[in-house]
Amino acid sequence: MSYGHRVASTKKLFKALTRRGPHRVLRGDLGFAGLPGVLYTPEAGMNLPGVAFGHDWVAAADRYEGTLEHLASWGIVAAAPATETGLAPSALNLAYDLGTTLDIIAGVRLGSGDISVHPHKLGLVGHGFGGSAAVFAAAGMPVKPKSVVAIFPTLTAPPAEEPAATLQVPGLVLSAPGDPMTLRSNAVELARVWRTATLRTVHKAKAGGLIEGRRVARALGLPGADRSTQKVVRALVTGYLLYTLTGDKTYRDFADPEAVLPKAPPVDPFAEDPVDLENKVVALLKP
Repeated sequence: MSYGHRVASTKKLFKALTRRGPHRVLRGDLGFAGLPGVLYTPEAGMNLPGVAFGHDWVAAADRYEGTLEHLASWGIVAAAPATETGLAPSALNLAYDLGTTLDIIAGVRLGSGDISVHPHKLGLVGHGFGGSAAVFAAAGMPVKPKSVVAIFPTLTAPPAEEPAATLQVPGLVLSAPGDPMTLRSNAVELARVWRTATLRTVHKAKAGGLIEGRRVARALGLPGADRSTQKVVRALVTGYLLYTLTGDKTYRDFADPEAVLPKAPPVDPFAEDPVDLENKVVALLKP
C-alpha cells in the first residue's frame, strides 16, 4: 500500500471510530465484586479485551459514561472504579483499585455468563489525575498490561514520572495544546522518561473536556464537557486499544509512533528545552 493510500485508509478508520461501534452495549455495576464502580460490555463475546479506566480529580466514574460505552460498542470491556473522588484523592489508592478492577473483569464471567475478558488482553486508561494513576497501576502489576493510555495526565504526589521510567509496555500519552505551559500537566514529563510511549497533541482539545456534564465545573473553576475533544479522543484511544490489546493490524497506525493521525500528530517530548520552558513560566508569573 502506498503512503497516500495508507493515509487515506487511516483517515477513513479514524472517522469510523468517532462513531459508535457495531456492538450493542450492556451496563453493569462493579459492586457485585465489592468495588464501587461502573462496567460496560458488548452484549456478548468471549475472550474480549478489557480496560480499567481512571477518572480525573473530583470527577465521578459515571461522568465518562459516553466514553466507556464507546469502547464497549467497539468490543472492549470497560470498567471504572468509583473511588478516590474527593478533594484530596490518593493516586496510589486509585492505582490499586484500577488493578483490582482488571482482576475482577478478567476473573469472572460477565453478563449472563456469556461475556468474558481474556487475561492477556488487558489495558489501563486514565484521564487527568486518573492518567497518572494508570501509570502507577501498570508499574505495580506483577503481570503487566498490554498497553497504557494517559489522557491529558496531571501531576500527582508522589510523581508518576518515577514509575513511568520503569515501564516497558506500549503507552500513549495525549496532551492538549498549551500543556507544556500548564503547571498541572505532566504529559511531556511522562513521555520523556517512558521510553515505550508515544506523545501526541490533540488539535484544539480541552484537557478537561472529556468529562461529561460536569456540574461542579463552575464552582471549582474547571472546564466543562467539550464534544469535539470527546469525539477525537475516543477515536484515538479506541484505535490504539484495538491494535495493542487484540493485535488487529487494521488499526496498527494508531499505535505507530511515526504515523500522523488526524488531529493528533506525534510530538517529540524533547523538542521543548526544559530551561526555555522554565523561563517562559517565570515570565508568565511576573507581575
